Formats: sequence, C-alpha cells, structure tokens
Amino acid sequence: MNKKKPTVIDMFCGCGGLSRGFMDAGYEVLLGIDNNKDALVSFKANHNGAVAMNGNLFEGSTILEMASLTNNSQVDLIIGGPPCQGFSLTGKREEDDERNTLFKSMVNAVAFFQPKAFVLENVPGLTTLYKGKAREAIIKEFTDLGYTVNDQILYAPDYGVPQIRKRLFFVGLLHGETFKFPEPILTPDKYVTCGDAISDLHDFTDDNLGSEVSSYKSAPQSKYQKLMRKKSTELFNHVGTKHTELVIDVISQVPEGGNHKDLPPGVGNSRKFNEAWTRYHRNKPSKTIDTGHRNHFHYQFNRVPSVRENARLQSFPDDFRFYGNKTQQYRQVGNAVPPLLGFALGKQLKKYITDEDK
Repeated sequence: MNKKKPTVIDMFCGCGGLSRGFMDAGYEVLLGIDNNKDALVSFKANHNGAVAMNGNLFEGSTILEMASLTNNSQVDLIIGGPPCQGFSLTGKREEDDERNTLFKSMVNAVAFFQPKAFVLENVPGLTTLYKGKAREAIIKEFTDLGYTVNDQILYAPDYGVPQIRKRLFFVGLLHGETFKFPEPILTPDKYVTCGDAISDLHDFTDDNLGSEVSSYKSAPQSKYQKLMRKKSTELFNHVGTKHTELVIDVISQVPEGGNHKDLPPGVGNSRKFNEAWTRYHRNKPSKTIDTGHRNHFHYQFNRVPSVRENARLQSFPDDFRFYGNKTQQYRQVGNAVPPLLGFALGKQLKKYITDEDK
C-alpha cells in the first residue's frame, strides 16, 4: 500500500521552482498562490494538477479561499518566498516598505492551517538588515505559534545546482525538534559547471532562432544533462535572441569567464556596472541568474543564454515548460528558487514530518 504523500501549499509561488523540488522529492503540491498570471500558467502546467490561485496576499480573506481550493485538506507543509524587494540589498531598503510585512501572510496561513512544518525562503541579506530586526521578527512570529525555528544560508552549487546562488531558508517544525539542514552533496572540485549543464543545447542562426517546442540535436553529454532530460522527449523554451552587430562585436571581445573590465578601452562603454558583459566559463558554475537577459552571455556563443539554458542553470528539469512572452519567461526563471535546492530540503524534511527513518 502506497504511503500518502505529504501535502504542500506554495505561497508567492511564481512559476514554482521551490515546490517543483518538493514535488520531485515525493510531496503532493495542492496549491500555488501568486499574483502573476503568466507565472501561474507555468505553475499549473508543471505541478501534477495543483491548483493555481491568483490572489492578493495583503488580504486576510485569501486564506479562506486557499482552504476552499484545497477542499479543506490536511496541509502538512507551507512553503514560500515573500517578495524580497523590501529586504533586498539591491533595491531600496525601506524599513517600512509594506512588502516587508508580506511574510505575515505566511504567518497567518501557518496559524490557520497548522502544518507540521513551514519553509520560508529569502535573500541572505535579510539576516543583517535593520540590525537583524527583520530576521528576529520572522522567528518570533512563528515561535509564538509553537514552531521551533532555525535558519541557514544554503549555497546552491553544494546541492548540484550549476549556479553561484545563495538563499536564506527558515524552517519551522511544530512542537518538535530543531531541523537539521541537509549536508552539501558536492565539494567545490565537483561542482556542476556551465558546460556540464548546457553543452548539449544547440546554437542558433539569424535565419532560425528556434521555437518554443523543438527537438534535441545531440545526446546528453554529462550526468547532469541526463538528469535534466530524464522525463522529457521535447525541448521547450530554447529560443535564441537576435542581437545587433554592435552587441555581437562587443560580446565577441569578452574572454570566457570575463566581463566589461576585460574589454579594450572604448568598447562596451554603454554598460559598466559589476555584472555588465559577463561571459560564463564552461568549467565553472554560472553567475546568479537574474530576472533580465541582457548582461550574461554564453561561454562559447556570442549571445545571451536562451530561457531553457537559464532554466538548466537554475536546475529546472527539461519537462518544465515556461509560458508567457520571452521577457516573462526569463523573469520566472530568475525569480525562482532552484528546484534542486527545494529537492534537498524536501528530502531532509520528510524525515521529520513522515514516518520515514531519520
């Protein structure tokens, strides 16, 4: 007899990178909630029949709708990444930014559903922002509900993600033990590289920039590529971008692993910030994938990565298809938590919320 899968609600789900990781770790995703319509289309298409809810998490009535949409099912786990603009080190850091209080909608949901555990994800800078007050507020709110809360910054390459990315996770267990975060599965000399991740994905020509659904043109060339292609027979979202001759000329002068600092004097002056004109290196993980697609370039080809290549670098499996226009697709990929990070957390958390042995 099959054991019942632990159930999950994903708040601020976006396209659902975090919950896809939990799904692949053996959870049943009941519901995802967000207010981005295109991201919700992607979420619904990739989570085995989970409900996608377009909701305003500033409104208390949303929780009753969440309960209704899950048929008042038992919810074992609530996960989510409240928008980090208020906490982020890159945007305005306004202490009274209303988005800083969006985590309270997760508090309210946890209070209502009383799950066995919760996972809240955010930017690492939250730990020290406002002299640690934001972190303390999050821990206190959930502790007051009876949860044992601890937090840790996880480094994505340690868990098989071919990308330099750090994320902060709070994990709370109801009336229970202190959660022990999963140990890294890779050491720096074994990190998955850009080449490991995307070397099997073909380039484009000016006459053929590809289509939303296409075919693989080569066999997988690494263990990681085999993992990504495991459930997919078609290639989704591998579409090229047509650059001007000037942009192509600038990209061509950036050495592998280099950036704007490596350009000759007078070249690429339109972009001089830290990440400008960054070319990936095939033997290293990529830089952090952002929500745009103008600053990072393929390690070999003189173009930006496709949505699928960025998705690979974020550890989205190839059967995960993104919807919306190309700008929306890039944004969905960049905003997501790498599914392999969610997978590692999900496998570890099952030890605490199911009958599986620790």
